[in-house]
Amino acid sequence: MKDGNIPIIKVEGRTVPETWEKAVLTTWEKGTAIRTEYDREGDPPSRDCTMIMVIQEPVAEPRIHRAFPGGLEDLEIYRQEVINGVHDHWIKPDEGKWTYTYHQRLFKYEMEGKKIDQINYIINKLARVPYSRRAQAITWNAGMDPATSDPPCLQRLFCRISHRADGKAILNMNTHWRSRDGYKAAFMNLFVFTDLQRILAERLGKKLREEVLVGRHVDITDSFHIYGSYYQEFKKFLGTLKKRSFRERTWTTQSAQPFFEEGRRRLDSEGVP
Repeated sequence: MKDGNIPIIKVEGRTVPETWEKAVLTTWEKGTAIRTEYDREGDPPSRDCTMIMVIQEPVAEPRIHRAFPGGLEDLEIYRQEVINGVHDHWIKPDEGKWTYTYHQRLFKYEMEGKKIDQINYIINKLARVPYSRRAQAITWNAGMDPATSDPPCLQRLFCRISHRADGKAILNMNTHWRSRDGYKAAFMNLFVFTDLQRILAERLGKKLREEVLVGRHVDITDSFHIYGSYYQEFKKFLGTLKKRSFRERTWTTQSAQPFFEEGRRRLDSEGVP
């Protein structure tokens, strides 16, 4: 950028794959060139921006982009990891292993010897005061994360209930991210955290004894980037977009179920507690 500032980009779409695709394409076209702490000698600088993604109907189909880097089995395993904590037992920082999972930070945040279920707090808070501005959950641990090599990218969830003209309750969710690999990580994050939004709406509906609809999902990333180390791979992704229609570039959740089942079988073979 001529003025030296990191660009701020906002994209909007109806579904998860549409919005993610717009985000990576716009970052490629308009992102600034900037180095990263992970660059190897000879790597081009990343393309980077502050990104705001607005998904109007986050649980609408199609929910899956066929060209996201990763397998559908891995997508389901990641969903289980965040929603159900299937890999919380891998958290062993004293042994040089994982220092956190998002499930652990959101559902079992440790503070002063206590474990706090922040998701349950959000549900209880909004059930009492639907318009509260305090229904949030954080991940950052100031005493641990700054010194680690892989601190959490997700920083905060914010939820609030609004109402349509017909009186129907709608759960809005914002997610705030410190840093994100826009091409190789953001789609999986979007898929899983919009699913968490769906689950929160269902749990709130049961508690309130009324239907709570899933509202818009806003995803804010301070550093949304495409790494220079895989520019050639990304250019192949761009070529795929030109050759296929949007329908050909996406899957519905239903069509992915056989692969999700294989992911669940892989978890069973791990002997997940």
